[in-house]
Amino acid sequence: MKQNKKKWWIIGISALIIVLIAGGVTFFVLNKSADKQAKNAAEEFTNQLAAQKYTQLGDQVTSKSLKDLGFTKKEMEEKYETIFNGLGVKNIKVSNLNVTPGENSHSYQLTYDLNMQTSLGKLKTQNYKSTISKEDDAWKVDWLPALIFPGMVKDDKVRLLTDEAKRGDIVDRNQKKLATIGNFNEAGIVPEKLGEGDEKTKNIMAISQKLDVPAEDINHALEQKWVQADSFVPIKTILTGDLKESPGLTYAQKELRTYPLNQATAHLIGYVGEVSAEDIEKNPKLNVGDIIGKTGLERYFDKKLRGKNGGEIKIINDRTKEESSLQKVAKKDGETVQLTIDAAVQKKAFDSLGSEAGAVTMINPQNGDLLALVSTPSYNANQMAAGISASDYKKYSEDKRTPFLARYATRYAPGSTFKTITAGIGLDLGVTKPDKIRHIDGLKWQKDSSWGNYFVTRVHDKPTVNMTDALVYSDNIYFAQEGLEIGKDRLTAGLKKFDFNQEFNLPFSMEPAQISNDGLNTDILLADTSYGQGELLMSPVQQAVAYTAIANGGKMVYPKLAAGEKQLAAKQAIKAESANLVKDALVKTVSDPAGTAHKLASDHRIAAKTGTAELKQKQGEDGLENGFLYAFDADNPNYLMLGMIENVKGRGGSSLVIEKLKPVIDSMYLKN
Repeated sequence: MKQNKKKWWIIGISALIIVLIAGGVTFFVLNKSADKQAKNAAEEFTNQLAAQKYTQLGDQVTSKSLKDLGFTKKEMEEKYETIFNGLGVKNIKVSNLNVTPGENSHSYQLTYDLNMQTSLGKLKTQNYKSTISKEDDAWKVDWLPALIFPGMVKDDKVRLLTDEAKRGDIVDRNQKKLATIGNFNEAGIVPEKLGEGDEKTKNIMAISQKLDVPAEDINHALEQKWVQADSFVPIKTILTGDLKESPGLTYAQKELRTYPLNQATAHLIGYVGEVSAEDIEKNPKLNVGDIIGKTGLERYFDKKLRGKNGGEIKIINDRTKEESSLQKVAKKDGETVQLTIDAAVQKKAFDSLGSEAGAVTMINPQNGDLLALVSTPSYNANQMAAGISASDYKKYSEDKRTPFLARYATRYAPGSTFKTITAGIGLDLGVTKPDKIRHIDGLKWQKDSSWGNYFVTRVHDKPTVNMTDALVYSDNIYFAQEGLEIGKDRLTAGLKKFDFNQEFNLPFSMEPAQISNDGLNTDILLADTSYGQGELLMSPVQQAVAYTAIANGGKMVYPKLAAGEKQLAAKQAIKAESANLVKDALVKTVSDPAGTAHKLASDHRIAAKTGTAELKQKQGEDGLENGFLYAFDADNPNYLMLGMIENVKGRGGSSLVIEKLKPVIDSMYLKN
């Protein structure tokens, strides 16, 4: 009997132990499950924050915590959107996320850190804490305003005070401003002053006509969500002219980027504009509303010019009048960019080209300073910076004269100006000699019958021609024959000394100069190349740089546009003796009454070469002609000009270029 009792006692104890173990295991499993669910809740909440999916935060927090604060889910979500988007918050990173048991089994302690970037830059690490509670069988975060920014309470507001950096000026070599900040009038409408019904419609139509803004655009502006009856609604920036009067129309002062030379420097300086979504994607440091360089030097030097905005983010309680600073950054104004450009020369060259499609490059052949880079036709850079209308932009983009094209950086066949390079190479090799005579009959020539119907032509029927004659009269046949004697390999080697197929270190895009598409593989191509045709392609800038060797004792200087920028040392492209012989011939091209550049004759010893480049598919066809002129002072070579005008055929050819650009050369002596 005792044994049975003992047996049942052992069984009872064992059963109790099993129950206790099972209970403990169940309790452990349940606790582990709660731990995991609480951590998942914390991760879900912070993941939505990091992804800036503010409209999904409401489902991750307890309804009780919102109710206790007097918030709805939507109000809480909108508060995040308003504050974070208003501050330009991005790149939110979560770190040190910890979920630990609370004081009782119904809650957990939550802590985490956030790093983020605002429109003022990187914000210092923010430390957050709250609790996680169980609600409707789900663990959720207990929300409080301090989860927006630590320390915030219900009545707090977040305000961003911006101290905008001043964009740096772009100035010429004499400190004259080429891009700066100016004050303009902005035309706007106060809705309550327009009247109602038909009167309102009539007044909008009147404003539309006076400002040359479509009524549809005005109505669209007035329908924006933020517009109130007494709001000033901007419609158009007034760059020039009188301020029109009309019911409802008023004006305000506005600071805007302005370009004093406007169209004369538009291609070079470019213009600024508000960032696009694509701009921000390329550079995440940019924020909506930022003004950046869109084209030209404004774009190339944008970081230097733009500087860095400053400001302060404050947490303010209007009820208690308490405030604290969350982030404070001092602004850094943009730097001034000084160019080698001479504003007076730039303006003179632009005005001289007038309505022509053309370009002028002016360079100092002794040091490489670019004194002018002009392209016509041009566009209104001030209008672009102020915000050009779609219709006005369309006029530019559809203009067959391509006003957005920077012709000084566009490649063309150089024509007869290039003969100076062939002469220099020939002199270096001993093929070309000052006293060497070529006997040429007639106005056309071909090497032999293998050329078929192809002939090289010239303008002057001169039976005996030396190098000077060939430059003075611009004889294509002479240089075609010289090129054939030089040969393709030696001519190619000589041209490479002028940096064909090489890029220059300049702050704008320009394809390298080209000798040919695929080598000088035929005698015809070799002959044509020798007098500046064939498949040669050079921009006016590249031509001007190459020709500095003629003015500078055979040394080709590298171009420089920004003052203080490093540049490569000048290179000896041809011998000094060869360069001086060519220079003397170019002086005679001006001084000789029969010379092609004689119209440039003055009290100064000017060296010059004219040229035309024919644009046609094959000989015998009519094609366009571009006219060229390059000139420099033979005694004091502090300038070298390369001018080009498109489509001069039937309008005087290269003589038209001289007529248009002689005032530019004359102005170089008025300055001294």
